[in-house]
Amino acid sequence: MSGADLDLAVIGNCQVSALIDARGRIVWACLPRPDADPVFCALLRPEGGDAASGVFAVDLRGLATHRRSYERNTAIVETLLTDVAGNAVRITDFCPRFRSRGRNYRPMALVRMIEPLAGRPILTVRLRPAHGEGLGEPQRVPGSHHIRFISPRLAYRVTTNASLAPLLEQSAMVLDAPLAFVLAPDETIEETPLGLARHWLEETRQYWREWTRGLAVPFDWQPEVIRAAITLKLCTYEDTGAVLAALTTSVPEIADSGRNWDYRYCWLRDSFFVILALNRLGATNTMEGYLRYLDQIVARNPGGDLQPLYGISGEAHIEERLAGGLAGYRGMGPVRIGNLAYRQAQHDVYGAVVLAARQLFFDQRLTRPGDASLFARMEALGERSLKMFGAPDAGPWEFRGTERVHTFSAVMCWAACDRLARIAAHLGIGGRAAAWRASAEAMRGEILARAWNESRQSFTGAFEGEDLDATALLMPEFGIIEAGDPRFAATLSAIERELVRGDLVYRYRHADDFGVPANTFTMCSFWYVNALAAVGRVTEAREIFESLLRRRNGAGLLSEDIDPVSGEQWGNFPQTYSMVGIITCATRLSRSWEAML
Repeated sequence: MSGADLDLAVIGNCQVSALIDARGRIVWACLPRPDADPVFCALLRPEGGDAASGVFAVDLRGLATHRRSYERNTAIVETLLTDVAGNAVRITDFCPRFRSRGRNYRPMALVRMIEPLAGRPILTVRLRPAHGEGLGEPQRVPGSHHIRFISPRLAYRVTTNASLAPLLEQSAMVLDAPLAFVLAPDETIEETPLGLARHWLEETRQYWREWTRGLAVPFDWQPEVIRAAITLKLCTYEDTGAVLAALTTSVPEIADSGRNWDYRYCWLRDSFFVILALNRLGATNTMEGYLRYLDQIVARNPGGDLQPLYGISGEAHIEERLAGGLAGYRGMGPVRIGNLAYRQAQHDVYGAVVLAARQLFFDQRLTRPGDASLFARMEALGERSLKMFGAPDAGPWEFRGTERVHTFSAVMCWAACDRLARIAAHLGIGGRAAAWRASAEAMRGEILARAWNESRQSFTGAFEGEDLDATALLMPEFGIIEAGDPRFAATLSAIERELVRGDLVYRYRHADDFGVPANTFTMCSFWYVNALAAVGRVTEAREIFESLLRRRNGAGLLSEDIDPVSGEQWGNFPQTYSMVGIITCATRLSRSWEAML
């Protein structure tokens, strides 16, 4: 539909996930895992949720109002539909996740419950999955209480207590009793669908409430932080520990721009920021899972040469191609599957891995602390940082047409050596600590000299460069310069003049492979808030942070980009980078518990 937007909620269980629009339609879900073929793909069809296939919708006749919300402190979504006569329906959506037999039970399953709340609502259930990246529909084989869906690469079934005839015919039915739909592997379910759905719902509800209770949340903005934390958790693939940058592909960064990318993979840089944010809240299991994923990646690359991104199982090759069966979000193709950025040189990855892995050496909560053997493997990354320091790369924004000596990449290479020096000192390896400290100091001197532009009175995005870049806001965060340094104050002022638009911030304003960016990058706005707080402008930082929170969608989530004119969200969804910003700013700006109790 022409009004399709990113007012979406996400459900999931760290094995599968789905996006639900404001009317309760499932418009995106990939099975059997988040980087697989989209079974529900209406998000990337020009008619959105009303597409003939690729949607799981509940169409209430005479719909008058709809309201969607999360159950408090859970990943369970409720949608209330009311018709013009006052008949009402409640839809409950979730993916089962709970503790069973000493481990997390997280099957490839989506559960949808539909209940009458008032009157005798008349509705049509459109259960129309797709396959082949939108090119076709799976074969439907009805049973006594289920429909099997069979495609060349996947077979699954929907088991239900609903009459199958109106499902198969997409005809209207009177909802006079609760219905349950359990989409799961193609296996017989012995329990009644409604009984199983209710059992799974209660267990899943309890799981998320317990998980939330274990978070060390700040005093202020607790609901916002909790929703961000749950969302980040849903963007992890627990089997391997990978963190996905987003759950979608090819939602454009800017309308009709061609800036359409597949983000359903694990970027080492993005994942570091996610793990850092979750660690601040005490979510150590997620952190340990990602560190296990990193350990596997590093072990497969003994020479220390790393890609910027990997598949969620650690796949190194992620070839990029076009999905011919999907026209794109609002018809704005192309739809890409895979991401050629895996071939790029992005030298910041070495720092991202070392910064993430350092937790193993200092955090006594972890079950497998770092030791000399792991440190030796980390040193290979440090050596790679030394070698690639000062070499041109695609940079953090993954320019496809140019390479420069990007300041951010250099800072991250420095960070790898700086943290290795700290780890070595902690382990009592004095000689290695001194060596890494000397390398880091030399790198720091070169960065501060070559990234500074005297005429611009700012650190720039590249050595000897002219263009400003929002990544300079992170320099105090990594510790390469103090927030009180006059050079950072001048840089902040320059960025405010050229990149800041109210509470929104551009990544950069110079032309790239697709022209001059028109939309702001959401994470950069949170970097700006943190920078303001770091230089003592705390009141202003809080005001801007509050403004950014008001930009979240109806489910409390954020995508990658925001149009500074219309305020509309763009880019892949939900963007982990953006959700990280909520946590980092809230923990920094919140009043203390001690002061408020």
